[in-house]
Amino acid sequence: MFTGIIETSGTIQQIAREGGNVHFTLNSAITHELKIDQSVAHNGVCLTVVAINNNSYTVTAIQETLDKTNLGQWKEGDIVNLERAMKLGDRLDGHIVQGHVDQTGVCKSVEEANGSWYFTFEYDTNANNITIEKGSVTVNGVSLTVVNSKDGEFSVAIIPYTYEHTNFKHIQPGSIVNLEFDVVGKYVARLHNLRK
Repeated sequence: MFTGIIETSGTIQQIAREGGNVHFTLNSAITHELKIDQSVAHNGVCLTVVAINNNSYTVTAIQETLDKTNLGQWKEGDIVNLERAMKLGDRLDGHIVQGHVDQTGVCKSVEEANGSWYFTFEYDTNANNITIEKGSVTVNGVSLTVVNSKDGEFSVAIIPYTYEHTNFKHIQPGSIVNLEFDVVGKYVARLHNLRK
């Protein structure tokens, strides 16, 4: 379980394929605090630490994860948002994030707004995911509040702190991002579709 409050970022050092799996080795300031078998959200994707070597650690993604996320497009040198799992009893500063990406979305536009930014994303509605005005959504692991919710599209407002401390500064029109929709909203949407 995660909160969507990004702790730090990591840099992809190496990508190695092994059958249908891909091993990603990253360098991060929190590597010395990690343990083997620990869950860490990478751009919102929960991955397990399988190896640690000095300031670098390795996680493995299976084919299903590669199919549902933007991990298959990662390149060496890319910057990734990182969050360790929350501790029981910690404050929940963002919202409940499972680390299970629902689908990807595409950045439609980035608009500067007097020191902040509005990012608009499009997504395929065939997966029956929804957003609501002022509801929560996770973009590349970042817990955000939805503005301008539409069918298959939503915007988020990014403050300077988030822009500087996450990989939002690298997102531009055409960028593919990981989306995890609000867990309560997913249950409501599922119930609604079952009653049709």
